[in-house]
Amino acid sequence: MRQPPTSAPAAPSSATTTAAPAPALHGYLAALATVVIWAGFILISRLGGKTGLTGWDIVALRLGTASLVLLPFSLKLPAGTWRDGKLWTLALSGGLTFLVLVYAGLKLAPAAHGGILMPGMQPFLVTAMAWWILGARPPRQRVLALVPIALGMLCVAIPSVLGTHGGPSTLLGDVLLLSASLTWAVYSVLVKKWAYDGWLLTRFVALASCLVFMPVYLLFLPKGLDQVPMSMLVLQALYQGIGPTILAMVLFLKAVTILGAERTGALVALVPVMAGLGAVPLLDEPLTAWLVAGLVLVSSGAFLAARPIKH
Repeated sequence: MRQPPTSAPAAPSSATTTAAPAPALHGYLAALATVVIWAGFILISRLGGKTGLTGWDIVALRLGTASLVLLPFSLKLPAGTWRDGKLWTLALSGGLTFLVLVYAGLKLAPAAHGGILMPGMQPFLVTAMAWWILGARPPRQRVLALVPIALGMLCVAIPSVLGTHGGPSTLLGDVLLLSASLTWAVYSVLVKKWAYDGWLLTRFVALASCLVFMPVYLLFLPKGLDQVPMSMLVLQALYQGIGPTILAMVLFLKAVTILGAERTGALVALVPVMAGLGAVPLLDEPLTAWLVAGLVLVSSGAFLAARPIKH
């Protein structure tokens, strides 16, 4: 991470000059905190997916807990919030659709696949979506930085491809996870384009998604809540409902606002490697040379992509 300079050229206001790097530093710290929470999100989600819980159950636990926490802070949203079509687009894409695809995918595919196909693909998908939606052509430095990220993703993927995690169900899980990644890339670029307040968006996405999903879940969808111990329900509810839904959302939106969607997406490339390392003690997955190589390559690429562009 680039540190703020210790000195600056003389300027009319030295306070302004020395404080200028702080927002960028805040953006990097917010992005890295998001990385840690999302790595845990993949691990905890896969842990739940290996139990009797359905994907619908985990969506319900996440949205229900988040809504209960956020409701006291959401009684007086700005006028017109609930009639804003753009907010509903963000809620139904980056909120509900993304969650349904993620938890369905992690019920079928291993955690390593989730890390590769969701955050691992974000540097490519966000760059492509930013070019398409915003007309923001990626600079040469960022394109070159995608090369080691791609090689790192390949290193992380090879053990899964050569291992025993195969079959039609895993392939379907991979398709769902890749669809979730594409949905999140579109969401992150639209967040940058429409520039909503992060706290407003965090509250609205959770509450609106819950209002749409919960009636359908309670009335029609299969449930497996009675198939797991209470400790698993508490873990899923608290981590999913507070970590990625509230804390990571606020941090992610802060990072996108300060650094931009493309640079934040590049830093998110660290998630699959961190998830792979975390899976060693939590899910009994081996620490391989491929994973170490992936760590070095992805970290290098994320660092290069996150550096300020030189003009």
